[in-house]
Amino acid sequence: MRRSPMAPRSDDRDLVAFLGGLCLFLSTIEYLVPKPVPFLRIGIANLPLLIGLGLLSPGQLLLVALLKVIGQGLVSGTLATYVFLFSAAGTFASALSMLAVRRLAGPRMSLVGISVTGALLSNLAQIGLAIAMDLIGQGAWVIAPPFIAAGTVSSALLGWFAERFTGSSRWLASVRGGT
Repeated sequence: MRRSPMAPRSDDRDLVAFLGGLCLFLSTIEYLVPKPVPFLRIGIANLPLLIGLGLLSPGQLLLVALLKVIGQGLVSGTLATYVFLFSAAGTFASALSMLAVRRLAGPRMSLVGISVTGALLSNLAQIGLAIAMDLIGQGAWVIAPPFIAAGTVSSALLGWFAERFTGSSRWLASVRGGT
C-alpha cells in the first residue's frame, strides 16, 4: 500500500513522541526546582520546542506544545484548573511566536532571540489572561516587570543552551541527516 505524501513518516512520529516525552521529563525536573513565586517557571520544558523548530513541521511542533501542556498539567496536578489555561496560553503564544520568528527571520535570528521572543509573548499572554479573568486585578501591573525580566533572563540562557546543543549534538546531526 502506498503512503500518502502528506502522511507523516514513522521517524517524524517518533521524533514528536520523543520531544513530547522530553517535555514531560523536563517539566518534572522543573516542578522539583523551588520557585520564589508559585507561578514563576524557568522554562526548561521549552527546550524541546526550540530544538524542534529546525526539525518539525509547524503542525508537529504544535503537537509537541500540546503534549508539553498536558504533561505539565499531569505532573503538577493542574490539569483541571485555571493554571492549566495559563500554561496553555503561554505555551501556544510562545510556540506560535517562535514559529513566526523562525519563518520571518530564518537563520538571521539565533535561538537566543527566538527563545526570548517566545518567552515575552508567553508572559504577555499569561498577564493578559490574568487581567481578562480578573484574577489579580491591578496586581498584574505590579508583577509584570519582574515576571517579564525573569522570563527574559531564563529564556536567553535556555536559547544559548539550545544554540550550543544544536551546533554540537551528534544525535541532532543524525536526526537531520536521517541516519
